[in-house]
Amino acid sequence: MMTNLFSIFDPSTNIFNISMNWLSTLLGLMFLPTYYWLIPNRFNLLWNNILNKLHFEFKTLIGNNKTNGTTFIFISIFTFILFNNLLGIFPYIFTSSSHLCMSLSISIPIWLTFMIYGWLNNNEHMFSHLIPQGTPKILMPFMVMIETISNIIRPGTLAVRLTANMIAGHLLLTLLSSTGTSMSSKFVIILIMIQFLLLILESAVAMIQSYVITILSTLYSSEVN
Repeated sequence: MMTNLFSIFDPSTNIFNISMNWLSTLLGLMFLPTYYWLIPNRFNLLWNNILNKLHFEFKTLIGNNKTNGTTFIFISIFTFILFNNLLGIFPYIFTSSSHLCMSLSISIPIWLTFMIYGWLNNNEHMFSHLIPQGTPKILMPFMVMIETISNIIRPGTLAVRLTANMIAGHLLLTLLSSTGTSMSSKFVIILIMIQFLLLILESAVAMIQSYVITILSTLYSSEVN
């Protein structure tokens, strides 16, 4: 019996005290053999079109003066988060993207890499971001503090945004499904329809959140140079 509502997000399945639920993050590798070795189908064509659209959009945001191949880093992040979000919708599959340890392990290295690269190679440009143009001299110390704090909390906001959105939908589905046993047959049909609509909404949220996090990471990288 579930003693805590948030226990559905706990990696409880283990063998020799090793959590096996996190292996769900590797389920996306099952799609790779069909992607590379089977005859191209409509899914492959659709996925290639999506990746091309993302490549040109990221290239526009980053700029043409950056190193070639930079956009593929963000495309890989988008693909990884998207597969984990969508796989978490299926029953009995652990949603790894609903944990801060997973989302922070993605956002912190990205942000830290941008900061190290920016302060080592273009420190004047990084200092200029701390004080917006046209700021009065009396407000400059406060603006430096505000911009520094907003820059430090960026990886946290990226991680919390992904985790909170994934947890909210799963909790709502769990709460509604737990009330189905005490309902009559007429209300159960309505509940199933509501659950189906929520699953569609969760699928949209999974795709939107992976896109939003990747776009924000791309914008953060464009501020370095």
